[in-house]
Amino acid sequence: MSRCLNRVLVTGGAGFMGSAFIRLLLADPDFYGTVCNLDALTYAADLANLAEVENDPRYRLVRSDICDGISLQNFDVVVHFAAESHVDRSIECPRNFIETNIIGTYTLLEELKRFPHCHFHHVSTDEVYGSISEGVADEKTPYAPSSPYAASKSASDHLVRSFAKTYGLKVTLSHATNNYGPGQHPEKFIPRMIQCLMEKKPLPIYGTGSNVRDWIYVEDHARAILTILKRGMDGEAYNVSAHNPMRNLDVVESLAQHFNEPVKLEFVPDRPGHDMRYALDASKLKALGWKTEVSFDEGIERTINYYMEKADASKNCLCHTC
Repeated sequence: MSRCLNRVLVTGGAGFMGSAFIRLLLADPDFYGTVCNLDALTYAADLANLAEVENDPRYRLVRSDICDGISLQNFDVVVHFAAESHVDRSIECPRNFIETNIIGTYTLLEELKRFPHCHFHHVSTDEVYGSISEGVADEKTPYAPSSPYAASKSASDHLVRSFAKTYGLKVTLSHATNNYGPGQHPEKFIPRMIQCLMEKKPLPIYGTGSNVRDWIYVEDHARAILTILKRGMDGEAYNVSAHNPMRNLDVVESLAQHFNEPVKLEFVPDRPGHDMRYALDASKLKALGWKTEVSFDEGIERTINYYMEKADASKNCLCHTC
């Protein structure tokens, strides 16, 4: 299906995944439109991830909270990344997740009712399906969220679908597995482990480290969303997975091999409601012509190099200021 991608609004475009999508879109030879990045610039935002596009005349940044509303009159497509996403933070302070992920999405949908020509793509997570004991979850798997974060994303998914059915809005949804890559916030699992290895500190691991996650390189995720925008059907959801399930212990071992360092693990008490296993069936998305382009080993090497170069640059900065 063909969609007009001339005037694109990206919410949360200064975040890890949103910035990857903006870079991809502006580099697409078939894209001749403009991109507006609506971002509240919270702790998770990193404008350094957008340095290569900040002077592009097709791009502009608007600092604002999605809960405050924005007119969609001048947009053809909304790609909704903006969300609170760290599970541990959702356990400590669920209110922020309810406000941003549910109320923020509702606010956008209310505005969308006024401009039904605009297509709305909602970026969601595999965590809405809960722990998958065996096999894989497809797009018809019932929701079973375990954390306040997953529950807030589940609620926002239901809002998007209900507004589409009730008001005839044009929407698509995507559910992605765990992302990784250069520029991710250091509170996330892989950057945190890399930082510990760089500093030769023990690596904190929840529980026994047997929890399984399916890892996808952030640029592959961005390509998936662009594929859905170009070819996906209105009203449909698409799972995004690299089919690369790994135990947390296996991820740590892979990272340690790149550093040629023995693994020093520090097992810490598991967090409440910690899902054991995520696994998605992405065959519906692949039928649109999408496939992953970056292997886990290649993606990890790029990611490690990024954080090591960043650390070196920081050291050089400190030396020059002495």
